[in-house]
Amino acid sequence: MARLFGTDGVRGLANGDVITADLALKLSEAAAKVFGRSSSVQDHRPTAVVGRDPRASGEFLAAAVAAGLASSGIDVYDVGVLPTPAVAFLTADLGADFGVMLSASHNAMPDNGIKFFARGGHKLPDEVEDRIEAELDEAPWRPTGAEVGRVRPIDDGGERYVQHLVAAAPYSLTGLHVVVDAAHGAASTVGPEVLRRAGARVTVIGAEPDGLNINDGYGSTHLDRLMAAVPEARADLGVAFDGDADRCLAVDAAGQVVDGDQIMAILAIDLKERGELAGDTLVATTMSNLGLLHAMRDAGVHVVQANVGDRYVLEEMRKGGFVLGGEQSGHVIQLAHGTTGDGVLTALVLAARVAATGKPLADLAACMTVLPQKLVNVKGVDKHAVDGHAGVLAAVGEVERQLGDQGRVLLRKSGTEPVVRVMVEAPTAELANSFADHLAGVVQRELAL
Repeated sequence: MARLFGTDGVRGLANGDVITADLALKLSEAAAKVFGRSSSVQDHRPTAVVGRDPRASGEFLAAAVAAGLASSGIDVYDVGVLPTPAVAFLTADLGADFGVMLSASHNAMPDNGIKFFARGGHKLPDEVEDRIEAELDEAPWRPTGAEVGRVRPIDDGGERYVQHLVAAAPYSLTGLHVVVDAAHGAASTVGPEVLRRAGARVTVIGAEPDGLNINDGYGSTHLDRLMAAVPEARADLGVAFDGDADRCLAVDAAGQVVDGDQIMAILAIDLKERGELAGDTLVATTMSNLGLLHAMRDAGVHVVQANVGDRYVLEEMRKGGFVLGGEQSGHVIQLAHGTTGDGVLTALVLAARVAATGKPLADLAACMTVLPQKLVNVKGVDKHAVDGHAGVLAAVGEVERQLGDQGRVLLRKSGTEPVVRVMVEAPTAELANSFADHLAGVVQRELAL
């Protein structure tokens, strides 16, 4: 039987084959047993924070989660619609034993997902997820009377999170004009508010969530509107979140995109200059652009490359005691101020660097020369066969031979979707496109279902 948990919790079509109210209930009952056995809860009734993004299905899924937890003797702190990193923060801030977030992040509205945070707001390691999954087939706890849990709304969760982030700003944003695209998502209120309180003038787009429009034409996966809005507003920069605001991409004053690799380069140099980059090390991933590695080498910053997925970046960071890491997609983790990728925090610190230096974002991003990169998502294939298929490996080897040390090829299966990702970097965009399209065709032909 396939593992239920992917690289970022359990995700799929809401009310489809996987993400149902029944699963949400049973997963919560299972989690209650796993976390309820922890030595940290022996002297008190276990507590859990539950939050969600604004998509419509989150309402019934959050209700099912709360029911599963409370019926298993867990007190629930219901924080409502907030970003994923806010739920992680509140899990720690409220002293809860674990947290639950209902979100499918950047996915379209019909999807949803369930992810858990351990005490302190950290994502779960695989072995804890496996223990939760193993409990699905076991009988749940059924306390009665005064032993059942209670569900308590937490009305000031957003304010706690906003204050926490504003306090993390290394410099004032006074005089800066920022356009915020909130993807009609979980940061529609708190994202702009954080930047305003830090001193910026803020123009907002994509911040009218109605339960149906999350990630629809706005946000970090749809940057066209932000790219037009920033120069139109004559703003200094723009920032875009995804539906649950665990990632952030940026746009400079001319409307050009600044991706996660460039953001990490800017932040790494800033931290190094301030003597706050632990081990002078940045944790990136195997998908990060070669240009990032070159820029960090020139800046005297060592780069550790983790497997793709912010949970694996975080594992490397915690293992090495490092404070900065992330992904090209805009997941940036800053352990000095949080426990997981936080798009609003990333936007705040990036804007602060622009304000402090007085340099345009485009000039700061020029610290890194981006090697042309083409990423193709190949659907309808057996993603599990990609690592060992002779025909695919031969095609990859030939492209690598032609590129030499001037580029690279990476094939990987998505952890959350039935997709094989083909990535090629090359000296020119023409070469990157040609090689990526060729390899995508090979994967489609050889691994077709």
